Amino acid sequence: MIEQMSTKLVLLVLFAAALHASWNALAKSGGSPLYSIAAYRLVAALISLSLLWAVPAPRFEVWIFLLASMLIHSVYYFTLGRAYLSGDLSLVYPLFRGLAPVLVAAGAALFFGEVLNLQALIGVILVSVGLMSLAFFGINHSHQITPTLWWSLATCVLIAMYTVTDGVGVRHVKNSLSYILWLFTLEAVPIVIWFTWFDRRKWFTYLKHNRTQVLAGGLASSAAYGIVIHAMSLGPMALVSSLRETSVIFAALIGTLLLKEPFGPQRIFAAVVVAAGVIVIRYFG
Repeated sequence: MIEQMSTKLVLLVLFAAALHASWNALAKSGGSPLYSIAAYRLVAALISLSLLWAVPAPRFEVWIFLLASMLIHSVYYFTLGRAYLSGDLSLVYPLFRGLAPVLVAAGAALFFGEVLNLQALIGVILVSVGLMSLAFFGINHSHQITPTLWWSLATCVLIAMYTVTDGVGVRHVKNSLSYILWLFTLEAVPIVIWFTWFDRRKWFTYLKHNRTQVLAGGLASSAAYGIVIHAMSLGPMALVSSLRETSVIFAALIGTLLLKEPFGPQRIFAAVVVAAGVIVIRYFG
């Protein structure tokens, strides 16, 4: 039974959002986003593989969702890396994260009958508007817009696809940790095999010289999405997705506090609108 999101669940997903912003900042700043992403998935897979003995194996119907999610994630990691290579973090991150909650709401309603009430939908839209505003404010170089926009939109659609897939899949198991560990083990297979087979020397060199970052990014990315999957077993997918995408605001805060970037009026506007959306989701959704 999916219920209204409790304060505890809201705070848990917001914590996941902060972790998500952290690992995305590491991936973007690491010099090679695709190498970083593959390395983070390898860390997640190794940790998950060591814990599989403690959880039950998925039933047949769950494997359909696990394999579908693995395939979607594989394409997503490629488009994510290309988006980061095509434009600045301040542009691409709000673009593909801002629209995702609306697409998740549409997908959950159309394909799985999870329809939000009007108040919850308003909350989702407020979060998306606030996040997308950062992308529009961040467009400064017209020659970057076209490729960046296409890679970001492709990434956004894939985010919505794997979110809905995992949101439904985790509801087919009694133990959400089982779904999480099996997914993290499986989804690393394609990307790790690809780099090991086609780009072994450069990727292994990257792993050797960035061990601390790889470990930190792997732990942060695993915890971030693991929390989200667990939350979707308890709350509506679109609401969880909206709260997760507040990671864009956390990314802005990281840039301000650690990288000494100006917060600026546009980020203040976005933060206020997103905060209003979170409040509506918590108390009226």
